[in-house]
Amino acid sequence: MAGYLVLGVGFGILLQSKGYSFLWAGVMSLTIYAGSMQYVAVDLLSSGAAVLSAALMTLVINARHLFYGLSMLEKYRDVKGIKKLYLIFSLTDETYSLVCTARPPEDVDPTAFYFWTSLLNQCYWVAGSVLGGLLGQVLPFDTTGVDFAMTALFVVIFTDQWLTRKNHLPALVGVGVSVVCLLLFGPDRFIIPAMVGIALLLMLLRRQLEEVAET
Repeated sequence: MAGYLVLGVGFGILLQSKGYSFLWAGVMSLTIYAGSMQYVAVDLLSSGAAVLSAALMTLVINARHLFYGLSMLEKYRDVKGIKKLYLIFSLTDETYSLVCTARPPEDVDPTAFYFWTSLLNQCYWVAGSVLGGLLGQVLPFDTTGVDFAMTALFVVIFTDQWLTRKNHLPALVGVGVSVVCLLLFGPDRFIIPAMVGIALLLMLLRRQLEEVAET
């Protein structure tokens, strides 16, 4: 809640600074709900970017969600109907981190645990977005650096995963492949190659990772 409220407020303030009402912040958070992509969307909207450019930018930035979904196949296998569709839609960065690391209590249905975790996270994000839009209308804000909030979130998630997991191989693979792809392809083109490389390496190392998890 603390993380998504703060990030939502930052998004609402940025959107309002470009001339959009707090209502638009709420609508975007209800329908798009894409975290970092919503921050990028502020600049896309204000600059009048073409639909194709916006679509390609969205694909590059949110390519990681493909791998989020693949890693949730086992956890969400028994979920049915509308709940499953919503869990797919709401699989954002913080929700993914929580679902991966938090264990449902023994007397709680795992499906209900995943669903309410996801729904509450979106409620926090929507509430923060609307609040940020309202604050931006009544208080003067210097928005310089506000868009760095999503980068800070990724650093926090990575640190939390590192501290709570004994096996650091996946994290090292992610960092190593990303650095190599950054050097090879440059800052504007490294994300998709890095994601593909990380996925391939993790699949090759799957047996070793499962052995470590069992021990």
